[in-house]
Amino acid sequence: MPANSGTLVTWRAEFFAQVASFRDPLFPGLTRGLPLPPPSTVRGLLAAATGETAEPLPFGMAAWAQGSGVDTEKYHPIAADGSNPAVAGRVRAGKGGMTVRDRAFLTGVHLVVWLPGQDGERVAAALRRPRWPLRLGRSQDLVHPGPVRQVTLVPATEANVGHALAPLGGHDIGWAHVHRMAASVSADRLATTWADYLWCDVPAGRTPVSGAYREVREHDGRASDVQVPEDEGQAVWLLTP
Repeated sequence: MPANSGTLVTWRAEFFAQVASFRDPLFPGLTRGLPLPPPSTVRGLLAAATGETAEPLPFGMAAWAQGSGVDTEKYHPIAADGSNPAVAGRVRAGKGGMTVRDRAFLTGVHLVVWLPGQDGERVAAALRRPRWPLRLGRSQDLVHPGPVRQVTLVPATEANVGHALAPLGGHDIGWAHVHRMAASVSADRLATTWADYLWCDVPAGRTPVSGAYREVREHDGRASDVQVPEDEGQAVWLLTP
């Protein structure tokens, strides 16, 4: 995470997904989903907008969901040696022919991303006319892009944490959860960079923060805290791959 040594001009982009599912790869074969998209998934979303193979720019993010559930899905694995090919989406019955698993999902997923600097401006412009369809997680989990507006980030020692994703040590909120998630995934999907993050499922109010920025915007010619109640003086940590 870069040091917050000065004021940053930043683009704030909002997204909404009716349904999304983020499987926790650290628990293979188990019904365990993440309560928010990992940074690697958000990077994939941004890369879909720009058409690039990867988007390694630093960004801040906050995310939360209105609900959750578990669905039962059928999987039809294809043999690696090609001996059991799929026909019309199905493979031949028998050992490994079909697997039934539960899958955790989220409903009403909200995502806010802060994109600083010239790279942020480039990505923000691409979000207005994406190169590829925007998805959050699985291919069927379409994303509805929301407003993109310019804001200012200033270094902060106190801010409203809300549902912002923070690195370890970013704050001392007692009910924050530590989630180990993918920070980035290589284009060939053979290498994953992991990191530990702090996230509050119940929005946290104004509190001391470390290594963070606070969002402000221009209002009547003066810089003032964002007036949306849940985002007022929002804390932002810039996360790197």
